[in-house]
Amino acid sequence: MGFHRKLALVYALILFAAAALNYVPGLTDAEGRVFGVFALDVFDDLLHLASGLWALAAALVSTRAARNFLRIFGALYLLDGLLGLWTGSGFLDLGIVNYGVLDLPFGFKILASGPHILLGGVALAAGLRK
Repeated sequence: MGFHRKLALVYALILFAAAALNYVPGLTDAEGRVFGVFALDVFDDLLHLASGLWALAAALVSTRAARNFLRIFGALYLLDGLLGLWTGSGFLDLGIVNYGVLDLPFGFKILASGPHILLGGVALAAGLRK
């Protein structure tokens, strides 16, 4: 199994873990925020689960499928994170449609959008790598 397939497998594990965060006792605060920052709902969990299944399938199918996953997923998550950093709302969870531009502290936007920027940027860069 080559680099791209292994990385897609790592992404599957990360995304499955993200989907499970709301269901691990002690990780959410009284307001339902994971680590006191992320307000994940069932839609977010399903999005992470579907992305994880996509990553797993791509890793198991072929190098080409894994690279395509990394490129497409990476571009989508990176753009979602950058939009969240700019507006406080992303597009993958329809936040920008449902809530519009949010007036949030910049530090909070970094904490909330950072994972998508990091995961998306790394995936996109790896997918573009030969």
